[in-house]
Formats: sequence, structure tokens, C-alpha cells
Amino acid sequence: MTKRKGARSVKDIPSTILTQLNTGQIETANLVEWLAVDQRVLLESLLIQTNRIDYLTPVLTKIDQLKKQTVNTINEAIGTGLFELTSANNDNNFLAIMSHHKADLIRCWATYIIGKNNDLNVSETLNQIQPFSADNHFGVREICWMAVRSKIKQNLTESIEILSGWTANEDENIRRFATESTRPRGVWCEHIEELKQNPELALSILEPLKSDKAKYVQDSLGNWLNDASKTRPDFVIELCKRWETESHTKETAYSLKRALRTLNK
Repeated sequence: MTKRKGARSVKDIPSTILTQLNTGQIETANLVEWLAVDQRVLLESLLIQTNRIDYLTPVLTKIDQLKKQTVNTINEAIGTGLFELTSANNDNNFLAIMSHHKADLIRCWATYIIGKNNDLNVSETLNQIQPFSADNHFGVREICWMAVRSKIKQNLTESIEILSGWTANEDENIRRFATESTRPRGVWCEHIEELKQNPELALSILEPLKSDKAKYVQDSLGNWLNDASKTRPDFVIELCKRWETESHTKETAYSLKRALRTLNK
């Protein structure tokens, strides 16, 4: 099956495609489509299809209460609202339905049901989120680490120990999650102050990836170190010098260039 390329602008999305996106019949093909989906309509479609329409008003109220409504804040509000409702109603089947849904944004909501569940310890949380980190869709892969970042931050030592093991996974998406979820600064997320000041705590994640074959991982690794360079330039400079001596691969060279881009300005 040929993968759709998606429209270059919202106005170019065919109405038939937009209808299918908003009713969860297909997943988004690119960022333009991802931003164009009306999550309220998608939510209503999902709840009608699964006989849970009574969940709609409480979740819409949560969206309306947002000070700033963006794709990401609405995404989190829906996921959080559905977590609260499924917990209150002992609705344990809904997570499985959402986790395997065709629509990528619905799978995104599912990650927050995992991330918001304080009954799960960090090991259980990461175990449940791992399939989402390997999702075929870029949006799900991005949202899933955001959904659990707070718990990673609160349980940093144990999280690093677990994620260090992920660096040996054969799936590049899972390896990439290990670095992206622990970036000291990250994008659209709270900072991890402990790693901003003590980036050496994450060496067990960084070291195994210094010559990773996947550009997806190389980019994330370089971005991780670039984050750290803004508070601990000494650490990043010393590490890059050592890696340059130890590893002469083009993969390491690429990651080092990204790592030093702020310091080299």
C-alpha cells in the first residue's frame, strides 16, 4: 500500500480526507494534517463509535478551561480527561481500544492515560509506553515521551537505569526515546534541572549511542548534548573531545557537530 504524502497546506487538504481524519478512519500523513484535525470532532466520533458519549461533555469542559489551546495542550487535556473518566468508571477496556486505533491522535491520547496513572510505578509506566515509542507515526512517538516525562523526572535515577537498557534495542525509535525523553531542556516540555546541572548522570544512555547508525538517534543525541552545553559547556566539550578520539565514525562526527552547534556559534 502506497503511503499518502499529505497536503502542503491546510487549504489543500481534500474535504474527503479531512472528514476521514476527523472521524478516525485514517491517520495523518504529515504535520499539516496533524495540525488540521479537529480533536473535538475526533473525540466525539470515537465516543459515539465506542458507546461512551457520556464522556464527551466532561472532556470538552476540560478543553474549554485551558488558558492556551494548542494541538499539544488539547491533546493532553483529552488524554487526562479520558484517564479520569476511565478510572472513575473502571473502564479498563478503553485504553486497549485507543492504543490500537487507526487514528494517530487517538493513540496519542492513550499515552496520557498511561502517563497520568499514578498507580503505575516508573518501571511499569515505561514498560507500557514502550510500544508507543516504536509507533510508526511521528506524532505518537513525540507525544508518548511528553506523556511520561514528568514521571521520568520524578524518578530520574531509576528511569535512566531502565532507559539505558533501551539503547541496545534493535528498533531505532525505541533507542531514540531514551535520549529524547531525558533531554535536559527538551522541546515543549518542562526542563530536567538535575540533568542541566549534572548531565554526567545520563552517560549510561549517551555512551552506547555515540556511533548509532540511525540519523533519528544521532539527531536526538546531538540535541541532548546541545541542551547540556547551555549549562555545562565543560562537560560537553570534554565528552566530545573524548568521543572524537575514541570513535572515528561519520555517525559520531555528525552527532558531535550537532552537540557543539551552540558553543561553536
